[in-house]
Amino acid sequence: MTDKYYKLLVLIPFMFTLTCANKESHQLVKRSPAASSWVYQLQNPKIKNLAKSGFPLAVIDYSRDGSDDKRFSKNNLQRLIKNNMIPIAYISIGEAENYRYYWEKTWVDQKDDNQLTPTAPKWLGHTNPDWEGNYKVRYWDPDWRDNIIKPYLDKIIEQGFNGVYLDIVDGFEYWSDSETYDGEMEVKMANDPFDDEEDAAQRMIALVHWIAQYCRKHSPLGQDFLVIPQNGERILIYDEDGSYLENVSGIGVEDTWYSAKEKLPRRTVSARLQFLKKFLEKGKRVLSVDYVDTGDRKSKSNLQRIKTYVSQCRALGFSCYAGRTDTLLNNINRIPGIQPAMGWTQY
Repeated sequence: MTDKYYKLLVLIPFMFTLTCANKESHQLVKRSPAASSWVYQLQNPKIKNLAKSGFPLAVIDYSRDGSDDKRFSKNNLQRLIKNNMIPIAYISIGEAENYRYYWEKTWVDQKDDNQLTPTAPKWLGHTNPDWEGNYKVRYWDPDWRDNIIKPYLDKIIEQGFNGVYLDIVDGFEYWSDSETYDGEMEVKMANDPFDDEEDAAQRMIALVHWIAQYCRKHSPLGQDFLVIPQNGERILIYDEDGSYLENVSGIGVEDTWYSAKEKLPRRTVSARLQFLKKFLEKGKRVLSVDYVDTGDRKSKSNLQRIKTYVSQCRALGFSCYAGRTDTLLNNINRIPGIQPAMGWTQY
């Protein structure tokens, strides 16, 4: 795509399908320009608002407020699907969240979130300082997979989601970094992949592979069930047989061109793009979100930053979402003439 954008004279209906040329092909195939948008809302998503939003794909929490009591019903999900929206469920596979149904308050000392009690599972690590209530986990532990991830996936499949959006895939970088175990950080256990990124990456690849197999076996969608990891694209370095890239349906990626309002260095951008392009080469979808929008619709600099991001993103064939700079993901961020996209827009 060149720097020029063209107006679409005739609205092309959004088509989002999977190619199933063989049993091992889980690719997102060519789509209309309308598919260049998606929406990402994790806080307080409302079905009626999503259904009429005009976005063709939505990554949302399985629940209205994160709790199991408020999880969406099958009818809720069918309403989205009938409105030509593909609902994808967010799930963190590399961190535990203390507001989820599986969390036990007795796992941590109430006066110190990083002080684990004797009742804490062996896979539980320290808190994520950037996200209150999130805890690193040893994702390779069978107990985490079988007693936390598996029941969670069962709920998502039963609800009728079309796929899963896997967060903290880049957790392999955390557990292989020797600095993770310095000072007051993680206590090194015998089976930790200390200073061995390849080992840590292979453990994450194995977990994603297991999730893909499990979901496609138990979902009525079968091989059409979407599995989309977020970030962690460097894992492709260790995908020696190509199985990771083959098993996933695409990738979600944050902060490719911008960190909030600041442009990232070209070298940083190029380093990430070399991996993201590999997904496109295999016919996979790239869902990009850069948190570039302050919400100020009167600001020329804000609008220009949004346009610059979207132009670069769409030029590569990515699906793009300009998120708010607060990164809360608590709204449907509609930007007139830009998102949702109903065809290429002249800027």
